[in-house]
Order: sequence, then C-alpha cells, then structure tokens
Amino acid sequence: MRLFGSLVAAATMAASTLSAHEFKLGDLVVDHPYSFETTKTAMAGAGYLTITNTGTEADRLIGVEAAFDRVMIHKTEVNAEGVATMPHQDGGIEIAAGETVTLAPGGLHVMFMGLGGDPFEEGESFDATLTFEKAGTLEIIFNVETRDAATEEVDHSQHGSDS
Repeated sequence: MRLFGSLVAAATMAASTLSAHEFKLGDLVVDHPYSFETTKTAMAGAGYLTITNTGTEADRLIGVEAAFDRVMIHKTEVNAEGVATMPHQDGGIEIAAGETVTLAPGGLHVMFMGLGGDPFEEGESFDATLTFEKAGTLEIIFNVETRDAATEEVDHSQHGSDS
C-alpha cells in the first residue's frame, strides 16, 4: 500500500509539473506555450505563450525557430474598416523589466508556416527555440490543444501561402 501511495504521489507531482509547462532563462519566465489544432488543409498554425521578465533590465524576443518552412512573430491589427492584417514584428517584442507580455489569439503570436499537409493535432507537441537579445536562447515545447468553442481567433488557414 505504501508503494501504491508513493506511485500516486509521484504521478500527481509529475502531472502538476507538466501542467505548469513553464520554462526559465535567467530573469525570463516563459509560461504555457501552446498552439491550437488546425484543419487538415491549413497552411499555417499559430503559437501563443506568456513571457515574464522578473529582472531589472528590459530584454527583447528577437526570433523563434522551429521545424517549419518559416517561423515569424506577428501581430494582428484591425483597421478602421474592420480588415485584419498580421504584420511581421521586424524588431521583435520588448519585455520590459517587471512586466509580462502575452502572445494570444487576436494579438501578438508566432506563425508556423508550411505545415505541408501535417496539421497540428490535439495532444501533439513540437519543439521551438526562442532567441532573446540579452538572455540568449531557450528551448521550449509547444503543446497542441483543442480550440475552445468560445475562443475567437483569426483564420490562419491560408496565411503565408502566397510567399
């Protein structure tokens, strides 16, 4: 019985560690990198996460790499006519000291372009490398989750297909 209790405790601890899904590099904490499942015909998928800078000096996310044709940092913007665009963030994203930046649907996000007929499916995960101007590089894992029916997001299914 004691062995069973130890196994349950170990499994519970592992589950809570996995659910935290947090990565650290110096003063930077990257929390919950995720993507939503995509359709079979999607040409691209988006990635989301939060970055908290617990330090006293600003840093900047200047790049993301993963095993896709192209990976870019974008920001969804809607003009006065209601037309959404997703410009590339050439200068990266500043993370001010003591602040948190959230990459989320409808705002800043990572675009993974060139899915090539291999859609993101719930339960899958994939590796990526974040590059920060000062802190350096950080290996993270994006988990693919089911899109909540209440979540509104821009359709990325054809994004990047003309370049």
